[in-house]
Amino acid sequence: MTSLKNLSATLFPKIPKWIVAAFFISALIGFSDASFLAIEHYRGVMPPCSIISGCEKVTTSVYSEIFGIPLALFGAIYYFTLLILIIAYFDLKKAIILKITALITSIGLLASLYFMYLQVFIIKAVCLYCMISAVASITLFVLGMIILRRLSLSAGQYYDNIDL
Repeated sequence: MTSLKNLSATLFPKIPKWIVAAFFISALIGFSDASFLAIEHYRGVMPPCSIISGCEKVTTSVYSEIFGIPLALFGAIYYFTLLILIIAYFDLKKAIILKITALITSIGLLASLYFMYLQVFIIKAVCLYCMISAVASITLFVLGMIILRRLSLSAGQYYDNIDL
């Protein structure tokens, strides 16, 4: 029969701290980047683009807003939501919070892929800040899939350990 300690370990799997820390840092980078772009938009200032040119073309295109709201603001809200959920996980240690957080990253991945497509094939310009956001989104998605994999493996171990 499974001991209570072993049962507890399988019900509440340990996710390595480095994965959660990397998730938090990636979300923080994405939030900082998107917030900067949103602030610059509302200030009416063109963000400096020193490494590659094209930021001004991308950030002023018809694709940079939805209903007059800059996409960067939606990005900032997305990353802020992930940060709040990770902080909640750190505080409460509930696997369901981590699972929900990991699942949400698919939204960011799909949005980033679409925006990269727009930049390269439609606008024909690349924004450095948008690429930073895309890298953050892809990183969050990969880390989210690692988290989901570990959670599903833990659930499988739980059912394997039950004596009927």
